[in-house]
Amino acid sequence: MKKKIILVLLALVLVLAACGGTQGTETKKLKIGVSPVPHAELAEIAKEKLAKEGIELEIVVFDDYVQPNLALKDGDLDANFFQHVPYLEEFNKEQKTDLVSAGGVHVEPIAFYSTKVKSLDELTDGAEILIPNDASNGSRALKLLAQNGLIKLPENTTLVTEKDIVENPKNIKFTPIEAALIPGSYKDVDGAVINSNYAISAGLNPVNDGIVIEGQESDYANVIAVRSADKDKEVIKKLVESFQSQEIKDFIQTKYEGSVVPAF
Repeated sequence: MKKKIILVLLALVLVLAACGGTQGTETKKLKIGVSPVPHAELAEIAKEKLAKEGIELEIVVFDDYVQPNLALKDGDLDANFFQHVPYLEEFNKEQKTDLVSAGGVHVEPIAFYSTKVKSLDELTDGAEILIPNDASNGSRALKLLAQNGLIKLPENTTLVTEKDIVENPKNIKFTPIEAALIPGSYKDVDGAVINSNYAISAGLNPVNDGIVIEGQESDYANVIAVRSADKDKEVIKKLVESFQSQEIKDFIQTKYEGSVVPAF
C-alpha cells in the first residue's frame, strides 16, 4: 500500500515538473507601434514569421509621429516602426528620451505633389507650398526642392528651415504643418512635399504622381526603434531579423514598385 502511495506521489511530482517546464517555454510577446502604410503591412508579414519562432507580435497602429515614441519611452510598446534616424535623433534631443535604432528596413522617398502645376518651373511668384512641420522632415523637404533648383540653401548644414533659405527667386511661401495633414490640404495650395507613408495612404504614388522625387540613395531609412537598454536583447534581434527578411524585401519590391525601397 505504501509503495502505491509513493508511486502516486512520484507521478504527481513528474506531472507538476512537466507543467513547470511548459511554462518556461511560453510564447514570448512583443508590442510594436507602426504607421498605417507601409509599416503595418510589413508588420503583418513579420508577425507570421515570428509566430513560427514562438514570438507573438501585437501591432498597434498610430496616425502621428509623436505618440509612438512617447509610448515606447513609457514602456507601453517594446518597439516602434515609423521613423528615420534624423527624426529619432531630433526627438531624443527635444524630449530627452533614449531611443535607438535596432535596424533599418526601408526608405520612403518623399516627393513634391501638385494639382496646380506639372513642374516646379510652372510655380508662379508667391506660390504656397506645404512642408512637414517637424525639424527633420521639414529640412528634408526643403533639401529636395533645393536639389531641384527651386531654392538655394546654405552648404554643409544638417537641418534647415524656411528661415535658412539663401535664395528664393519666386518668393515661395513655405507653410509647415503636421505631416499627416498635408495629403488632405495640398490641393488647396500650389503644392506640397509629402512623406510617402501618408501619400500612399491617400492614394498617391510617389513614382507616378510626384513631380520631383527623392533619389533612392536617401539616408532616411525607416528603422525599428527600441529603448537603448533593450537593443541587444535576443527577442529584439529576432524582431529585426523578421523585418529584414527576404519575404519583406520581395513584398516591398513587388507591391510598391519604387515608391518604397528596401534598406537592407
